[in-house]
Amino acid sequence: MSNAQLYDTIGATYTVTRRTEPRIAAQIWAALGDARTVLNVGAGTGSYEPPDRDVTAVEPSALMRAQRPAGAAPCVAATAERLPFKDRSFDAAMAVSTVHHWRDPIAGLREMRRVARRVVVFTFDGDDPDWSQRFWLTRDYLPKVAAALTGWPPLDDLTGAIGARAEPVPIPWDCADGFFEAHWRRPEAYLDERVRRGVSVWAKVGAEVERRVVRDLRDDLDSGRWAERNRELLTLDAAELGLRLLVA
Repeated sequence: MSNAQLYDTIGATYTVTRRTEPRIAAQIWAALGDARTVLNVGAGTGSYEPPDRDVTAVEPSALMRAQRPAGAAPCVAATAERLPFKDRSFDAAMAVSTVHHWRDPIAGLREMRRVARRVVVFTFDGDDPDWSQRFWLTRDYLPKVAAALTGWPPLDDLTGAIGARAEPVPIPWDCADGFFEAHWRRPEAYLDERVRRGVSVWAKVGAEVERRVVRDLRDDLDSGRWAERNRELLTLDAAELGLRLLVA
């Protein structure tokens, strides 16, 4: 499934659950430094686009482009791997929660590096051996999700492609952006179909697996098993779940 097809599948309710999380946005915007012109690659509906800079967006999905709000940055229909801009056209290029959907992540990152003097990417460390065990949803309910990442470039390959450093991004317990890991302290949120519809993982695992996970999680919440297994989470304000900010 292409990036555009995937987002055409999950994008119908995207603006309901996928919003800018201010604390993550502050980390991303600080990493942009003094950039005045910013290219947002895989821009979706416009979350995390800095309001005080000259932004140009790139988004391959027509459905996502149609949901961009009035007054949003101009948006070009294109893919990360073939950006229709000249070398060094922008001060900075950013990409948020999108690289894992690109057909060729390394090529896309190199394209961002070609068109901008600074690159900022919000992604995850999929080759961390503890990644799937760190988050209870993958550990206890979706263990095959980690196996499905076979072939995903190691973090060292991603950073090496653009000469980037990787910064950890802690996820606040009340994260406003409903990406896959966002509800780590609010497990009941995963029972809400609207929340699941805005996350690509559920589209990838299929309806049968999704129904099983929802059933098992509901049973564990009702019985108290979830709270027993994860009691240490209930006192945390933020969690380290393998999310990373790459800055080049």
